[in-house]
Amino acid sequence: MIEELDVEVTDSTEVPFLEEPRTPSWLIWLACRLHACSTSLSECADVLEWFGVDRRRQSVNYWYQNYTEYCDQEFTATPDRVAVDEKQVQIAEEEKVWLYAAIDVEEKVILHARLSPRRGTKPAAQFLRELKERHNVEDAEFLVDGMGYLTALARTDLDGDLNYTDRNVVEKLFQTISMRISRFHETWNASQASADRWLTGFIRYYNHFRSHQSLDNRKPAQVI
Repeated sequence: MIEELDVEVTDSTEVPFLEEPRTPSWLIWLACRLHACSTSLSECADVLEWFGVDRRRQSVNYWYQNYTEYCDQEFTATPDRVAVDEKQVQIAEEEKVWLYAAIDVEEKVILHARLSPRRGTKPAAQFLRELKERHNVEDAEFLVDGMGYLTALARTDLDGDLNYTDRNVVEKLFQTISMRISRFHETWNASQASADRWLTGFIRYYNHFRSHQSLDNRKPAQVI
């Protein structure tokens, strides 16, 4: 686990997103990575205690909020086929939002993901515009499952087809994210901003550190 942290970790490794932390830097990196892959804040604090460091869950949450500002994607992809869709997810006991996501069908890279309070052609088109700003998708084939997305694609000068088979990669992604975020209702306190921050860290984890069997146990970012 430690060898797969965001940087090559040594006793002198700095934490660029925190000023003068009192906790060993490698433990901060470890706690942030663990929370990104769905370990709760309390469980992260328990892990720190195993290493003889007593920190409250609030400290881990503070680290993670700063960590996610460090997690912007560092690559530009040029995918051949992109699966895109939205799914309603619950971020609090009585609050649901829509998760929009786009993933490279072949390389399994999450190209973009965000939460939206609304669903429809307009939010879908805005999501696709953001995707175009991040990656070279003008020549990609978009795989969608409804006529509404074909309208959104037309509004953003992108091409796509109805496809109910090859786009199952995005459905699997939704299953993974839904399972993980269902653990964090108390942490987020019905805050979409908090959920967005966790999602940012998860995307970095998924692209850079999570091995995929379909990629010969490589990480998506390694493939591209």
